[in-house]
Amino acid sequence: MRGHTSRRRFLRHAAGTGLGLLVLKDSRSAWAAQANERLSIALVGVGGRGEWFVGCIPDLGENVVAICDVDDQRAAKAYERFPEVPRYADFRVMLDEMDDRIDAVVVATPDHTHAVISVTAMKRGKPVYCEKPLTNRLWESRVMRETARERGVATQMGNQGTAAGPFRRALELLRQGIIGDIREVLFWNDAGGPGRTQPPQGTEPIPETLHWDLWLGPAAERSYHPEWLQWHAWRDFGTGQLGNWAVHTSNLAFMALEVHSLWRADPAAGPTPKIRVEAQVAEINGLAFPTWEIVRYDLPARGQWPPVTFTWLNGSASPGGRQRIEDTIGRKLDWGDYGEKQWADYAGLLIVGSAGQLHATGHNATFTLLPEDQFQGYDGPPQTVPDSPGHEREWLNAIRGGEPAWSNFVDYGAALAEFVLLGNVATQFAQVLEYDPVAGQIADNLAANEALRRDYREGWSL
Repeated sequence: MRGHTSRRRFLRHAAGTGLGLLVLKDSRSAWAAQANERLSIALVGVGGRGEWFVGCIPDLGENVVAICDVDDQRAAKAYERFPEVPRYADFRVMLDEMDDRIDAVVVATPDHTHAVISVTAMKRGKPVYCEKPLTNRLWESRVMRETARERGVATQMGNQGTAAGPFRRALELLRQGIIGDIREVLFWNDAGGPGRTQPPQGTEPIPETLHWDLWLGPAAERSYHPEWLQWHAWRDFGTGQLGNWAVHTSNLAFMALEVHSLWRADPAAGPTPKIRVEAQVAEINGLAFPTWEIVRYDLPARGQWPPVTFTWLNGSASPGGRQRIEDTIGRKLDWGDYGEKQWADYAGLLIVGSAGQLHATGHNATFTLLPEDQFQGYDGPPQTVPDSPGHEREWLNAIRGGEPAWSNFVDYGAALAEFVLLGNVATQFAQVLEYDPVAGQIADNLAANEALRRDYREGWSL
């Protein structure tokens, strides 16, 4: 108990005095005597994607000391695996009652509750691992970043492809100019959105196993209907394919081309760079996500990198979308109707350079240099980018005073989340929007600027 107390005192001191990632990075000596001590981790959201952490955290040698979920039925497997671990429906009660017994928190709930849970935990000095796309709205991602910075806690967003060996090798090759100057990036998913224009009709009894009010969290109050639980479909709860997939698929290009540096521009040095974004959609829909969307991001120059256009193509019905990808990559896509018909190309990334192309799969975990005959047998210079110990392990190491995780909120994760979520704003307005990533504002459209945020219902706040 003395060891646990001293470690938590160190974490609280770092958070309370504003010590940032650099301090944690350089504080290895404070942890030297406790390097092998297990961390005590609370899991918030243990059904669906959260099931991964039910197995992953103990497999990595750490202790699960609390489980929180609003749906007892979906949480049943976690309850069975950890019968002696305290269970909670309300994360706030969990943090109040177990504050001194929790070292860190994993958040794997629906998107609309990511921010309120993560920020509450970070304000208590808890390191946080939060699943992608980090938040439901841009403003929440900004609050997540600033809270992590102020509290100096170790963080990681769950875009796991970042830890893949091929991702890091491709990153290095792109920065060495292997495909020349890069002016165009295409990233896609064939799925599209539901196109729902009406909310669920009628009401149904709330299941005894579901804490409906807590499931809603900060979202507007409404009567229960099981269709709301298909949360990926609804803007109030999910983030569509941009949040569900583009945060993976654009990741390599976003990092390699240092797009996140736009968020660090110095306003004192002159006008800050702006991102121009424009969307074509099947229908403008404030309730759910459109059946297809094409989103174009025009990005200004960044250091050594020239201006570049990122284009998101989502939905097999998007006009000319598939043809554009096929014309650029120089082959037909396997969308279940060509080649091996295994949906191998349902999601992907194509980075187009003056001397070649790089094609990566949906999670950016594998890549191919194109044209293949041009790069056949090419190994490139020796690798210098370090391999990852694993995406979750990076975060655990950072908690113990190691290097910051690659997708930590402060340096990278929140900027990537803002980037993809900006597309969800654009799909609601039939005009070009200009976003200032430093100020976090859209100056030329008041309604679009308001869409960067969301109203929290009474009793919920950041």
